[in-house]
Amino acid sequence: MKNKIVVGIIISYLLQVSCKPLKTVEIGKVKNIPETYSSTTDSINSANINWKHYFSDPHLIALIDEVINNNLDLLKALQKIEIAKAHAQQSKGVLFPEIKAGVSSSLRRFGLYTMDGAGNISTYITPGEIVPIDLPDYYLGLNASWEVDIWGKLRNKRKAALARYMSSVEGKNFVVTNLVAETAATYYELLALDNELEIIKETITLQENALALITIQKEAAAVNELAVQQFFAQTLNSKALEYKTLQKITECENKINFLSGRFPQSVTRDKSQLATKLPFQINVGIPSDLLKNRPDIKQAEYELIAAKADVKAAKAAFYPSLNITGAMGLQAFKTDFLFTTPESMAYTLLGSLMAPLINRNAIKAEFRNANAKQQDALYNYQKSILNGYIEVYNETARIKNWGKVVELKSQEATTLSQSIQTSSELFRTGRATYVEVLMTQKGSLESKLELVNAMQQQYISIINIYKALGGGWK
Repeated sequence: MKNKIVVGIIISYLLQVSCKPLKTVEIGKVKNIPETYSSTTDSINSANINWKHYFSDPHLIALIDEVINNNLDLLKALQKIEIAKAHAQQSKGVLFPEIKAGVSSSLRRFGLYTMDGAGNISTYITPGEIVPIDLPDYYLGLNASWEVDIWGKLRNKRKAALARYMSSVEGKNFVVTNLVAETAATYYELLALDNELEIIKETITLQENALALITIQKEAAAVNELAVQQFFAQTLNSKALEYKTLQKITECENKINFLSGRFPQSVTRDKSQLATKLPFQINVGIPSDLLKNRPDIKQAEYELIAAKADVKAAKAAFYPSLNITGAMGLQAFKTDFLFTTPESMAYTLLGSLMAPLINRNAIKAEFRNANAKQQDALYNYQKSILNGYIEVYNETARIKNWGKVVELKSQEATTLSQSIQTSSELFRTGRATYVEVLMTQKGSLESKLELVNAMQQQYISIINIYKALGGGWK
């Protein structure tokens, strides 16, 4: 009796130790997002505008539509959704009993010098028939097993799987947002290159005319050979710039082709669209809108929810698990007797409560791993919010500043274009040197190219603010 008490105390102590999980690491809180981006509050958010209405260029709209339908990264994201969906369905299935139907056949022989063999040699299995030494066994029936989710381990695993499924959906939405922005930005880069190419060609024509004039003046001994060489070198430089621009156009077109999942081909576009006035005023809304509009923030939030559920599931692994197994069917040593009921009826029922006692390193490591991933998910969520806020803040300032740049560069380009004619006339009358003409032509070309670049950057800022606010996927 005393020994039984000691054994009982030891078992109780071991059970108590085994059921004691490691301490859950307390994670920090997410910092509150500011109420506004500046001193004013916007009640309207441009992110809620569908991309087909946000952009006005019909060629761009057609391109984005093709990219969304054929982009390989987006198709991969859709498959990730299917994978996550399957995991979520699988996690739901383990909450319920598993029942299998089956048929089995076996042959057993017990040694005659064993308890089973010695007992069978003198036992009748049917009236007048001794148990055969080679004993067949046929079974037809159902087998069931069920882990009763006492501590919520399986429910938390299902919660984590569902959160990751929603995260994969938001991941797909984030891919769409990026594709819309990248396609639009590349398209306007292509328009800018087209305009740059046109400017370069016009400049080459002017330079060739100037070269012809300076050649005539050299023959008349009005200028020397150095002037002719300088004008010729400038023309060669512009022609080289033309081919560089053509190469950039080819690469830019093929970037769009790659996004569209198609092989190299010409991209339909209208270069005059770059010079059109920006379509509307951007409304940034309030910073809290980012939490529901930006897919990357929502994705990080679902990953945090999944990580918290993983910690709870890992904690529940320290507690005893209740498993119930059972079987019911027809069993006999001859197929002739298999359907003879109730004699052939057989069933088993077993319930077990198992708790980890010794060598719990694996579940301890899993618990620590889950805690670390939860902390990492929190930091990632905080980072995505901070990144979203700063992106909107930066792009708001970018729109304003690049608007000023376009305005000033436009005035500069107009002034320098007029100065080309002025310098040429002064050169003909001998009141300006050929160097001044060269510098004027060079300055005019650079200012026009810079103006085109500024116009491109202005459009990119409009695209980036749309992406930063979380637009493009709806």
